Amino acid sequence: MSEPLPVEDVTESAPVRVHVPTLDEGARPFRRVEILGQLVGKAYGLADVIEFMRRAGIHEGDVHDPGLIHWQGGGLAVWA
Repeated sequence: MSEPLPVEDVTESAPVRVHVPTLDEGARPFRRVEILGQLVGKAYGLADVIEFMRRAGIHEGDVHDPGLIHWQGGGLAVWA
């Protein structure tokens, strides 16, 4: 039986990557979302991330799971 990957290895291989918050002047903050290395859009909140995942066929999963989502620049509560 193989050993579990260290957390840093798991997050680097997570299929979903949510980038650091971006602040455009005069606009709402957002985070770019990649799924399997493809940019899928801008998320303005967690519901957007979940919708991008659903569209990509990822219907279930714990948004706190580092093996599923790599949150860059803060966790799912950080949007600004």
